[in-house]
Amino acid sequence: MGQLVASLARTSGAEIGVTLTSRDATRNTTDLANQLRGHDVAVDFSVAAAVLRNIEVCARAGLPLVEGTTGWQQQEAEARHLIAQHDAALVYGANFSIGVNLFYRITAQAASLFAAVEGYAPFIEEAHHSRKRDAPSGTALKLRSIMNEHLPGEIPIASTRAGHIPGTHRVGFDSAADQIRLTHEARSREGFAGGALLAARWIIGRKGVFEFSDAIDEIIS
Repeated sequence: MGQLVASLARTSGAEIGVTLTSRDATRNTTDLANQLRGHDVAVDFSVAAAVLRNIEVCARAGLPLVEGTTGWQQQEAEARHLIAQHDAALVYGANFSIGVNLFYRITAQAASLFAAVEGYAPFIEEAHHSRKRDAPSGTALKLRSIMNEHLPGEIPIASTRAGHIPGTHRVGFDSAADQIRLTHEARSREGFAGGALLAARWIIGRKGVFEFSDAIDEIIS
């Protein structure tokens, strides 16, 4: 994802100033912050264990950060504290695809409709490539949270990790009489990278913590 974001950024006319990899994980946070100072924005697609440190480094550097990694939300309170402490900026999301964020809204509408009738059991299915580490995906967890606003109770999530699947998410409602399924299927990772770049342009000059799905209307306008 990082390589794809960099490639699309160059195509759009942006300049890549610094690229950090896992080899930089042992470097001093102050040194890293000094290296990042003066840039416009950072984009992170790494691993959950590195997110809090990456947020701290960017916050110290005064560098707005687009956080596309998933699986770190248990540390969100600490992340928000770091951003507030340094008067920095962060936009994060379970999924930066514009299509997925519209799919969130479709799911919310569907859940509200099924909340009004009896006999339908909601479920979620998701599938990704074999290298994706977190399961269920952050997108699936976000979908469940959206559905729970209208349909309280445990909504089961089935996860598949195989091959090179970019990402498929399916929301279903099953009854004795019929089944209704809504599906978002990514054809490549470019949708995720393109959305992250939109967020990167949007976050420059802002302060605070934002969730991509909450800011989507303003971002795409």
